[in-house]
Amino acid sequence: MMPSTPELPTTYLADHADEAVDLLTQLCKQPSIAAQNYGIEAMTELTERLLAESGFQTRRLHYTSQAPAAVYGELRGSGPYTILLYNHYDVQPAEPLELWQSPPFEPTIREGKFFARGAVDNKGEIAARLAAIRALRATYGELPITLRWIIEGEEEIGSPHFEEIAEKYSELLQADGCLWEGAGFTDDGNPSLNLGTKGLLYVQMDVQGVGIDAHSGQAPILPSATWRLVQALASLRTPSGQVRIPGFYAAVRPPTDAQLGAIMQQKNKDEQLKQAHQVDHFVDGLSGVALRERVAFAPTCNIAGLNSGYTGDGVKTVLPAKAMAKIDFRLVPDQDPHEILRQLRSYLHEQGYDDINLTVLGAANPVVTPIDDPFVQKIRSIAETFADKPASISPIVGGSLPLLDALKRHVGLPGLSAPGNVGYWGSGAHAPNEHIRLTDLERAVRYNCYMFMALG
Repeated sequence: MMPSTPELPTTYLADHADEAVDLLTQLCKQPSIAAQNYGIEAMTELTERLLAESGFQTRRLHYTSQAPAAVYGELRGSGPYTILLYNHYDVQPAEPLELWQSPPFEPTIREGKFFARGAVDNKGEIAARLAAIRALRATYGELPITLRWIIEGEEEIGSPHFEEIAEKYSELLQADGCLWEGAGFTDDGNPSLNLGTKGLLYVQMDVQGVGIDAHSGQAPILPSATWRLVQALASLRTPSGQVRIPGFYAAVRPPTDAQLGAIMQQKNKDEQLKQAHQVDHFVDGLSGVALRERVAFAPTCNIAGLNSGYTGDGVKTVLPAKAMAKIDFRLVPDQDPHEILRQLRSYLHEQGYDDINLTVLGAANPVVTPIDDPFVQKIRSIAETFADKPASISPIVGGSLPLLDALKRHVGLPGLSAPGNVGYWGSGAHAPNEHIRLTDLERAVRYNCYMFMALG
């Protein structure tokens, strides 16, 4: 029988203490690298099977046969309130493999930590949600709310087909609110809520200098693709990081008083960030509130990759024929990635760089849910009651989730990242030796149990 107030299924959780680890092991043993199309079909089958075993009615959502299917499941509960869960089953490439202390797709537990590619991003949360749902169903027979769950397989390559899926299947995705891939808890035990992500423009820049690589002795008379590219890149921003493209900041919306207040109330994580990124100081000597404000509200122009010529061992005196760079712009409300692209093209033209070829590899609008949205306040109250501590709210985080704009436009859901994820500041998402702490996994299961009950 369903209790009238949220109550954890403590007996089941105690008797099945290893269930979440077992689920995570199954998920992480199966490679699922979207960028390399490695293991994706098998991962789709595994994801659908685990949802079905947990009571969901499942189906695969296709837009094109050339892309991985999203797995969709619905689990009807006793009450009308409906939540849409979002996760992704694809992971980042594991390279460089030599930096892993144990093979990336052979889950390993060391010193209370679970190591594997995808452990934190994003299979750990899938396991925590599944374990919570199984505990509630085993204890009470059903959930007090209806869950709709979409788990896609292209998030790590920018969700290129999520727009079409959200539009085609918008009726399936209707709910009272959406919980994106989630946040966690601070080291002091405060629940974290993330209310939005920055937008993105990801562009490849290609320069062709000479027809073939040449002897570097010909450098006085031949055009250098490499110099051409690095000079163009240097023109995009000042040494202090200010973007030089005219109009780049014109649409930037100032943060609200509530957003600034949330930033000021966050606890200082400077030393953790330094340790996580292995640095002694931050740009411009930033610290504290000023550092957190810049992370949240500053748009960026970043060189993500740069390649030209010979980079192997020893000496090769060569003038490279080609040069290539990948740059990403992280955008804040109300910057439009398509307008930023137009400004970039215009600026390069004005600077005389018409010969640089631009290829757009990704674009996404910034999406932010207001702090005073009723769904945000509902989840905030639940999280604070569970933890008995005030929530740490991030109005906008530095990463991007292209799917959020599609959900906003085609489904119209308020959403956020709730503290049901399993990561911590040192988890190393996207890096070698990605891992989670087992204690965080156990807490994530308990929190998800509590949240699903409280939402009913």
